Amino acid sequence: MENTLFIFIFGVVVSFVGWLLLGFVFFFLGKRFFRTGVQRIFNLVVRRLLEDNYSENLMELWSATRRTSVQNIVEIALRAERGKLIGRPLGSPKPYHNFDNLMFIPAQLVRLPVESEVPIDVSATLGPRAEKPMQLSIPLLIGGMGYGVALSEKAKVALAKAAKQVGTATNSGEGPFLAEERNAAGKFIWQISRYDYGRNPQGIAEADMIEVQMGQGSRLGAHILYPQEIKGKAQKLMGISPVVPLKGYAKLPGINSPLDWPRYVEELRQEAGGKPIGIKIMGGGRLEADLAVAIEAGFDVICIGGAQGGTAASSPTISDDFGIPSLYNLVRAQRYLIEQGVRHEVSLIASGGYDTPGKCLKAIALGADAVNLGTVPLFALVHKQIGKVMPWEPLTQLVYYNSKYKERLDVELAAQNVANVLQSFVLEMEEGIRALGKKSIHDLGPNDLVALDDWTAELTGVPRAW
Repeated sequence: MENTLFIFIFGVVVSFVGWLLLGFVFFFLGKRFFRTGVQRIFNLVVRRLLEDNYSENLMELWSATRRTSVQNIVEIALRAERGKLIGRPLGSPKPYHNFDNLMFIPAQLVRLPVESEVPIDVSATLGPRAEKPMQLSIPLLIGGMGYGVALSEKAKVALAKAAKQVGTATNSGEGPFLAEERNAAGKFIWQISRYDYGRNPQGIAEADMIEVQMGQGSRLGAHILYPQEIKGKAQKLMGISPVVPLKGYAKLPGINSPLDWPRYVEELRQEAGGKPIGIKIMGGGRLEADLAVAIEAGFDVICIGGAQGGTAASSPTISDDFGIPSLYNLVRAQRYLIEQGVRHEVSLIASGGYDTPGKCLKAIALGADAVNLGTVPLFALVHKQIGKVMPWEPLTQLVYYNSKYKERLDVELAAQNVANVLQSFVLEMEEGIRALGKKSIHDLGPNDLVALDDWTAELTGVPRAW
């Protein structure tokens, strides 16, 4: 019995040792062959790169991407695939001169900073000369992102709920009137687009402010919506035929010259019942001339979109090669409104590329009454939910109307995330105002800034830091 047990244990040990030795043999042989295989492949690739003629060499693509960009090569492929106008989302990737070379002056000895428990006034009033100005708790707005033409119903409702929670306004964008969005919102801006449904009586009646859309930082001019692009509820609200495309006009119906604008605004004012009436434009090289027309027409609010602005879909040419950067627009608009003596009558909204609290605070110091946010709330919408689509789809597929994944968005979570982002922005801005030794955002001005380079100092009129 003992011999049998000994033989069994001995057999198990020998078997284990045998398998262990065999494993070591396979490991070292596999390691050797693996290393040899990788080395041969590496040598083959390197020899091809170093010995092939350039016309047959993969380095040709590397050279091409350095000469242009990976994005441009992809867009060339998209054009080659369809032979149609391509729509690039989220604006231009081009870097522009921005607010980075402007720095705030800290309050320390000459001016004392303000204690943390002191409340800061960050309220905003848009359209002060209108019968019913729009009062906001914070100077940050949810920018125009249209239902159907851009975002889903869930995304629009989430943005509206977030805006209401923090005491600001949400903007309808170029889409049709969505009752669910209006019901979820507190303050609501109805944007009159250049589509047939743009001057919707219900939208005008239920809004707190009207915004006439003539352009934005990454899109302007005529546009056509095809039935296959927008189906379902949005198609019905827009009045799109299942077979006939819907034309977005280059200009508003009834506007054939600059002389038509005063009549248009007066008629709209009667319809709006005392609410502020704004105009949204893409800032450009003739900005002052456009502003002169807007002032003469009697607009209460002017929103200027900079070249950094994004949109759900715009041609790369309009996005990359039209307009001027936001900083240029803001400085020129502020200067012109002061020169014309209407600065305290007309509100100014800065739009395009404002993705940090610091940029928003600098924009207000340079003259903006409020700042539009688009990309920031858009990405906040999908926080904690990106795993529902990535890595196989871009995260914006959770919020776009024409996405098959839009129903996966959790509205309540999305709304809270956007509200959190806006609240965080405001808290940082309040901290900055205290660090400047001030108690109100309305006390900020160019004298609170210095420029780090000659170009920024010349453009903005603030002193150099040296």
